[in-house]
Amino acid sequence: GVTAPGSSTNVMVNFVLAKAGLKPSDVSIVGVGAGSGAVAAMRAGQIDAMSNLDPVVTLLQRSGDMKVVSDTRIVAESEKVFGGPMPAGCLYAPQPFLDKNPNTAQALTNAMVRANKWIQAAGPGDIIKVVPEGFLLGDRAVYIDAFMAAKGALSPDGSFPTKGADTAFRALASVDDKLAAAKLDLNAVYTNAFVQKANAKYPKG
Repeated sequence: GVTAPGSSTNVMVNFVLAKAGLKPSDVSIVGVGAGSGAVAAMRAGQIDAMSNLDPVVTLLQRSGDMKVVSDTRIVAESEKVFGGPMPAGCLYAPQPFLDKNPNTAQALTNAMVRANKWIQAAGPGDIIKVVPEGFLLGDRAVYIDAFMAAKGALSPDGSFPTKGADTAFRALASVDDKLAAAKLDLNAVYTNAFVQKANAKYPKG
C-alpha cells in the first residue's frame, strides 16, 4: 500500500525492495491514500505492507497494527535507504516561470524558510494550534508524536542539500524509465539563490 502509484512512497518501496534483492514487479502496488483510508486498508488486511506518511505511520505503529522496518523520518536511515540526502518537500517550477515571476518565487521561498525556522523553535503545543483538524486523524497526541519523530529531518534554513539532486534523480529514475535514460546536468536543476536571499532578509525567521 502506497499513497499513490508513482508517488514518493512508491519510490521508497522500490528502494527498500532493491536492498532486499527484489524488483518492483515482484509485488503488487496499491494506492491507499495518506489518511483514514490507509489506516482502514491496513487494519482490514487489504494490504500486507505499507509505505506511507505521518500521522498514518505513527497511528498504526502505536496501535500495534504495523511494525516499521525502515524509518526515513530518521535522517541517517533515509540516507542509508536512498544513498544520500533525499529532498522530500520543496518548491519547483519551470525556468520560464522563475524568469517571469521572480518576486512570486521569492515570496513563496520566504514563507517556507520562515516556516522552517519557526518549526525549529516551536513546541508540540505551538504546532498543534496551526495544523488543520483533518490532518490529525482524530488523535492530537499521535500527530504530536509523529511531528517530533520527523522534526530532525526538516531543513533548519530551507536549503537544498548539495547531493540532493543526485539522490532525487536516482529515486525518480526507479519509477520513470524515460527519466532514467535522460542525461541531465543536475547542478542546473536546483538553486539555493532564493533561499539565501530569504535567510538574509529573515535571519531569525
